[in-house]
Amino acid sequence: MGIFANRSTRALILIMIVLVITGILIAKFYYGNINKSLDPRVVKARELYAKYNSYAQEGNYYKVFALLDSIESIYRATTHYEGSFELGVLYNNRAAALLTISMFADSIPMEYNPYSDLTVDSLVTLAETNVLKAISVYDNLITVFSGKSHEQISEIIEPRFMEGFESIAPDLKTKYLVARTKDIEKAILENDRRLSVCYTNLGIVLRHREQYKQAVEQYKKALELWDRNLNAENNLNYLLGKPLVKRNFIQKLFPPERDQ
Repeated sequence: MGIFANRSTRALILIMIVLVITGILIAKFYYGNINKSLDPRVVKARELYAKYNSYAQEGNYYKVFALLDSIESIYRATTHYEGSFELGVLYNNRAAALLTISMFADSIPMEYNPYSDLTVDSLVTLAETNVLKAISVYDNLITVFSGKSHEQISEIIEPRFMEGFESIAPDLKTKYLVARTKDIEKAILENDRRLSVCYTNLGIVLRHREQYKQAVEQYKKALELWDRNLNAENNLNYLLGKPLVKRNFIQKLFPPERDQ
């Protein structure tokens, strides 16, 4: 009986190993193909963005802003991306970093704070400028692409997107165009959530200026766009004198704002 049990265990382990290896190979093939479809002109910007969370968690705002500046310069220097949704994400991340410094400047070491010489009001004004730029980018995305099919989006972006790809093989150009069209389709689905985060940050700007009525309006707008925006909800509750809402266990593990 023990022999059969051992054989069954070994067989099960072998099956699991095969499944894991198969999964790794499939993932490697799948993501390898995705990476081959990415526009090579902005791959560096995507790689840089992968460092953003670690820099932000480290609290080194010299690194954060240098990173965001480098990413922005890549997108702005690349045809088709000058007003892309990626810049909207960047502007709002920059605004969030500026607001964080404005609220916690005393606890941030000077060697980590490139804006240590600015007043809180100046930091908040800079944050507002970036939030408004992000909102403009997201509004434009919807104006241009909302309601459009995959083929229609592709037709809209193709002339500008293809500039600089004249020497690339036709099948590779097609892969790049398809991948970019899918990026935009995903961005459209994410747009309300991203705008919601922007309006939350704008509410924080107005709250700092003691424009409480206007701040409430921004938080409400944020929640209309994305009702799971806990930051907007708690900022609103605070201003209205209501109890704050705590994240449950699942929300703490997987905060929905993380990828913004």
